[in-house]
Amino acid sequence: MSRTKARESVITIRDVAKESGCSATTVSIVLNNAPLARYIPLPTKDRIEKAAKKLGYRPKVVARYVRSKRNHTIGVMVFDITDPFCTLTLRGIENSLYQASYVPVFTDAHNQRGRFERYLEMLLDRRVEGLILVANWLFVDINLLADIQKRNVPVAIIGRVLQTDSVSSVLVDNEAGARLAMEHLYSLGHRKLAVIRGPKMLGDTLPRWKGIHSFAESKGLELNSRLIAELPDSFDPNSSFESGYRLTEQMLKLHRRFTALVAFDDMSAFGAIRALGKAGVKVPEDCSVIGFDDVPPAALSVPSLTTVRQPMEAMGSAVAGIVLEAIDAAADGQEFTEVHRKMAPELVVRESTRPRAGAAMRKGAGLFSA
Repeated sequence: MSRTKARESVITIRDVAKESGCSATTVSIVLNNAPLARYIPLPTKDRIEKAAKKLGYRPKVVARYVRSKRNHTIGVMVFDITDPFCTLTLRGIENSLYQASYVPVFTDAHNQRGRFERYLEMLLDRRVEGLILVANWLFVDINLLADIQKRNVPVAIIGRVLQTDSVSSVLVDNEAGARLAMEHLYSLGHRKLAVIRGPKMLGDTLPRWKGIHSFAESKGLELNSRLIAELPDSFDPNSSFESGYRLTEQMLKLHRRFTALVAFDDMSAFGAIRALGKAGVKVPEDCSVIGFDDVPPAALSVPSLTTVRQPMEAMGSAVAGIVLEAIDAAADGQEFTEVHRKMAPELVVRESTRPRAGAAMRKGAGLFSA
């Protein structure tokens, strides 16, 4: 048989697609038992499998062999690249992978579940050696870890801990960070505090609130429930600015006295400062404000923001290191136990906090006198 005839006799996925009446993509997903296969109706799967059997389709063994070789690529999945949390985190990931001669393949899900699933499928299909997930609020509703585990691909997530025995994690010590914020304001003489809590669906919310609440109890501070607001659930990482503005505005209308405000994150702190300024309350002269994260704009805002810094670049480097260690262990035939690492936060004092003033203040500030 000539080479041409032999080549023509090979049954491809396109042939199966034509026979079954399905797209080549759908056929590929079914025949490779890809993660998205569970969303394809059983009748469609049966039709594809019967068509493949009828035509005598066989997977390309050589191609599979080549793809099984180490390719030194790591999939890095983020849910929204515009989230200020991502910038330094990705820098830490990229730098560590570069030093280890690995190539990162970055994907941005645009906060869309379907897009996330499609990118996951594409990365696994390309046989990446590991996966790094930069979590955000959207990740709460995604449960594709079982599919990843089947592929024996090391996975680590940054910013969240998952209830599984096979996914490592790196995150900041949120409770300790919240206590740092409270200790700072307390040391400046502030006793009347307003608090903007995080959204219910976000994993950082509870430990940060626990840090605030436990510190208040230890010092005998009363947290007025009418001065405790909560950010709404949202998939937009920048929505906390508008929510911080609106919630602070609402608290001002209650005419309750407070000399400092503890914001869940830097974006909500920026919103709070905007609302205070609009009401004629100067920061920090009339009211101190502290955030959490230390996103890049925090040092550039007016006033510059006092905040609790997450060591984001170091966290990115740490999560990359964990995945690389897992890959090396697998290559040596050794078991690798998942790692859960908490990074220490750091208080960064800038211009938005100062000692509590004891005298009457300018217009709009009488509300905040002790």
